[in-house]
Amino acid sequence: MITIRNARSTDAGQIAPLIDIIFEEMQLEDLGDVSDSGLAKVITKAYQTDTYLFDKAATVVAEVDGQVAGVMFGYPSENEEAINSVMRSLSQQSADFKEPYIPDNETLGDEWYLDSIAVAPKYQGQGIGSKLLKTVPTLAKNDGKDVIGLNVDFENPAAKKLYERSGFETVGTQMIGEHMYYHMQKKVSELVFA
Repeated sequence: MITIRNARSTDAGQIAPLIDIIFEEMQLEDLGDVSDSGLAKVITKAYQTDTYLFDKAATVVAEVDGQVAGVMFGYPSENEEAINSVMRSLSQQSADFKEPYIPDNETLGDEWYLDSIAVAPKYQGQGIGSKLLKTVPTLAKNDGKDVIGLNVDFENPAAKKLYERSGFETVGTQMIGEHMYYHMQKKVSELVFA
């Protein structure tokens, strides 16, 4: 049985490998010289903070048999600097980072930004990603947002098609790390995830 719930700080160790999947796909040059274990420590600490869990952002997990099988992370665009400052601060405190990691800005103004969604490989194809996505409209409404935004890598046309089928439209492009991304948006009131 799949349970969708708000993440707790005790989930951070299981969330980190899922977020690391995204970082690996993004191929961020700034993280190229950071060990996998060093990055995992910083990601784990980030997902133990109130900022990431509920204060400035929302982290929702899918749990299967007591294991975190998937994660969704997002926030109102005006909280992006607070979110980025957590990673900057934690990386600055880590001996594994030669320089603090300064994330690129990813949001457009006045949107609820779907930053990350990841499902563990052994749980993919079971509808977990869809169940996590279904939480997004409520989270956006609770934060007073009418629009949901997200970024899709130019090199991931399948994901772009998935979001287009859900009614997202490309509103611009931007460089994040070394990759170009489509920035897509959809009005919360029109959003239905199949």
